[in-house]
Amino acid sequence: MRTLLNILWFVLGGWFSGTLWLIAGALLAITIVGLPWTPSAFRMAGFSYWPFGRVVVDRDRGTVSVLLNVLWFALAGWWLALQHVVLAAGLAVTIIGIPFAWQHIKLAGLALIPVGKDVVVA
Repeated sequence: MRTLLNILWFVLGGWFSGTLWLIAGALLAITIVGLPWTPSAFRMAGFSYWPFGRVVVDRDRGTVSVLLNVLWFALAGWWLALQHVVLAAGLAVTIIGIPFAWQHIKLAGLALIPVGKDVVVA
């Protein structure tokens, strides 16, 4: 079931979201200032491509992670998470869309504070 949902997710927009995160990661890697967020952007890309059967776990809660997350939240995280919540609300209206809405909620959480998180197979 997880494979079928991942294929549907990918075909119906996951490829677009994941590709945008790859581009964002590449742009962050070009700048010296954005370099600390590059691994998080690539992690978001992989999670955006195939979210079913994966969970987000805490990896590091150090001071640097907290500072990077505060900056990320202020500059980009809140509106990226808001976009995922709006998409989730639209998908949750239908019974078929509920699993996809749940994945958008997981993506919203990761978009809020991506540094110090890891995506693992459940």
